[in-house]
Amino acid sequence: MAETDRELKSRPDPDALLALAQQGKRGKLTVFLGAAPGVGKTYAMLTRARRLRQDGTDIVVGLVETHGRDETAALLEGLEILPRLEVNHRGKILEEFDLDAALARKPRIIVVDELAHSNPADSRHPKRYQDIEELIDAGIDVWTALNIQHLESLSEVVAQIAGVPVRERVPDTVLARADEVLLVDLPPAELIQRLNEGKVYLADSAKRAVDRFFRLGNLTALRELALRRTADRVDDQMVDYLKQNAIEGAWATSERLLVCIGSDLHSQTVVRTASRLASGLNAPWIVVYIERADREEGDSDAVRRLDETFRLAEQLGAETRRVTGSDFVDEILKLARREHVTQIVIGARRTSFTGRLFQQSLPDALASRVSGIGIHLVTDRDDQPPVRHKRLPKLNVLGAWRPLAIAAATVACAIALGLSIQLFIQLPNISLLFLLAVLISATYAGHVAAIAAALFSVLGYNFFFINPVRTFTIAEPHEVFALFVFLVAAVLAGSLASRVREQAKAARQRAISTQALYDFSRKLSGTAKEDDVLWAAVTQLQGTLRRDAALLLPEEGELKLKAAWPPDTELAVGDMTAARWAMEKQEPAGNGTGTLPNIAYQFRPLMSPHGAVGVCGFRQQDKPLDIDQERALAAIMDQTAIAIDRARLSRESMDQAAQLEGERFRTALLSSISHDLRTPLATITGAVTSLRELGDRMDPASRDDLLASIEEESGRLTRFVANLLDMTKIEAGTVNARRDWVDVADVVRASVERARKYFPGRVIETSIAADLPLMRGDSVLLGQVLFNLIDNANKYGGDEPISIFARQDVGDIVLSVTDLGKGIPAEDLERIFDKFFRRGKPDGRAPGTGLGLSISRGFVEAMGGRISAESPAQRRRGTRISMRFPITEARVAEKDRA
Repeated sequence: MAETDRELKSRPDPDALLALAQQGKRGKLTVFLGAAPGVGKTYAMLTRARRLRQDGTDIVVGLVETHGRDETAALLEGLEILPRLEVNHRGKILEEFDLDAALARKPRIIVVDELAHSNPADSRHPKRYQDIEELIDAGIDVWTALNIQHLESLSEVVAQIAGVPVRERVPDTVLARADEVLLVDLPPAELIQRLNEGKVYLADSAKRAVDRFFRLGNLTALRELALRRTADRVDDQMVDYLKQNAIEGAWATSERLLVCIGSDLHSQTVVRTASRLASGLNAPWIVVYIERADREEGDSDAVRRLDETFRLAEQLGAETRRVTGSDFVDEILKLARREHVTQIVIGARRTSFTGRLFQQSLPDALASRVSGIGIHLVTDRDDQPPVRHKRLPKLNVLGAWRPLAIAAATVACAIALGLSIQLFIQLPNISLLFLLAVLISATYAGHVAAIAAALFSVLGYNFFFINPVRTFTIAEPHEVFALFVFLVAAVLAGSLASRVREQAKAARQRAISTQALYDFSRKLSGTAKEDDVLWAAVTQLQGTLRRDAALLLPEEGELKLKAAWPPDTELAVGDMTAARWAMEKQEPAGNGTGTLPNIAYQFRPLMSPHGAVGVCGFRQQDKPLDIDQERALAAIMDQTAIAIDRARLSRESMDQAAQLEGERFRTALLSSISHDLRTPLATITGAVTSLRELGDRMDPASRDDLLASIEEESGRLTRFVANLLDMTKIEAGTVNARRDWVDVADVVRASVERARKYFPGRVIETSIAADLPLMRGDSVLLGQVLFNLIDNANKYGGDEPISIFARQDVGDIVLSVTDLGKGIPAEDLERIFDKFFRRGKPDGRAPGTGLGLSISRGFVEAMGGRISAESPAQRRRGTRISMRFPITEARVAEKDRA
């Protein structure tokens, strides 16, 4: 056991080896990281590039911003520089990095400055770091430069330090995936001196920069951030090296963070803080949002903010989760225990006095129930107003009339019913009627109506049933207490009833959504054709999302629109570009994504177990998809991808079966050709050789026998080749049967005479009806069919005579060829007309090619007739093959001849 443990410890980490193998397929990213502009990042890049260029390395400058620095511009001399792309942006011509030119040039290394730069609106990607990711995916090594303040997780910290907001930001995952991070450092005092000397900005810009940003305290703090982040990166690289080489050492911490967010603006601050904490601890982290089980559809702004927060978390390297539950604390703790979380990060908002008095905050509730897990509270900034908890819901004046009317109506009914009862009997608990009114209002109109009904009930009960009546005065103290208890009970009961109603409504909505997905799944399970799957899917998408939808599939190497709703939808050039990107990169593209965000549609790949099978697109509107729509979309896309994959596999299976059948036919044909050609050729070759070598010494009878053998085998070869040609014509559909008047008796006699020449020892009997009419057909094809049937009877009919009958049966002319051989088993009666099907002789050898009867069926059907086999034919033996031809036209010909 100890030896086994040592062996396991000596093995490299498989995940680390897999990551190392994946790095070999991509280009490498080198980031020159600095604390602030002017520390010399671009200078260091170009200096290193010139050294590699002198060594013969294929290195190209894609884009470098010199900012007017002469010493930096001088380093560009002698380097290959790609031309910039001119872009018209708001009436101005901008010179931007030409991504397509870089991909076409495909150097070994390309220098692309300013990693955090934002591209113009109509560019393929909104950010330059996304251009660089595409270059890396193409196998090109990229050098770039970045200032520490542009990291997403540090943007708020830098804004607090420098007092300047950071507009252009880069996700931390970009720096985390960099293969090499080079810190370009300069002491703050020296940087300020360079700024004053005009080596960083021009004179006017330099003065403003010193006053606003380039202050000693700011630069020192930024330098510390850059040094810390570079140290973390070096530590990550060291850990990766240890894992890849199975070296025991100081491993990274096993901390794991859980970050709780909501749909408010403060959640983005919580995510950035958690990102910095996770980076400092070198720990994985999970971002979770918990929604209530009885949640109704929220406002679009909250949904949009939540989606933005999730995208930010994913950019910073977090794993995201959505959980449904009623008890937030319980759900957080269950997830924390399941994921082995060691620390929880949660936002803490400043609350008003009434909020602290009547409601416990989520951080306080969490702290009171958690055990063994650290809690980090991320507080608001001072400029954020405190949260005011509202016990009563905010009413919409225009939309509140319905619940108020229902509440007033139910209370009025309770008053009328109570007064009616008091005419007959005095009851001490008449107040229960008003409690019933509150419950009815809550059930049919929600919590607003419940609260309103409770207030109306207090007033109505006091006015009509508490002495002195018809006034709002209360004479007895116990009546005051009873009225207060009634109000509290009514509010609680109404709240509970309204919550039950909301939960039932939410459950009903989820049931409708589940039923729709179930019906869609059943529809797909019963659909085998790809077109039916696509139209069912696009219809379901449009009905669920209430947006235009489109499905695209690859065909002959090109992505094509296969189904759309509305059906006349046409995709623009930009839409097709985004769709191809989603298919190739297997990631979303288009509106609302990082690739071509200004087009109308958003495209997502349809992923199956075998990879991307197509692309799903939907038109974006003013508001993004909400949570329920996202879930429905994901379910529809998954089922559609599986159905498309199943349809394609079914089609491929059928094609493969057809190929196997064709291969079987080819094998049978080659086997038949090799046998049927070799036998007559061997006979002819032997006879010719004997005549050439022994011709003068052979007697005349022997020579005649050899010549007869040559003639017979040559005729056999001729028939064999003719059968192959006839079969080829039938397969190609080029058999053109003439529609001449044919005398069947003449064709039968000619076929019999021909057969007697080939089979001189065979007895052939004919029986032709005297009143047999003419038929429409091709005498040559009919004669060939009769000869093939006689040839088949000669092979399998034994020594008994062959009988040919021609007669008239109702509306058909019937021709039959009968032999008295062994016969055909019932299961083979239909198969004998298949290509290459042959019945063996008693010695086990299958004569012929198995094409004669198949050719006969093709010729008969070309003339409008039918052919069939019957066995036994006579005296429980033999086979009869019959042909039927219609005589409708034949009777017309008889009248014309008469």
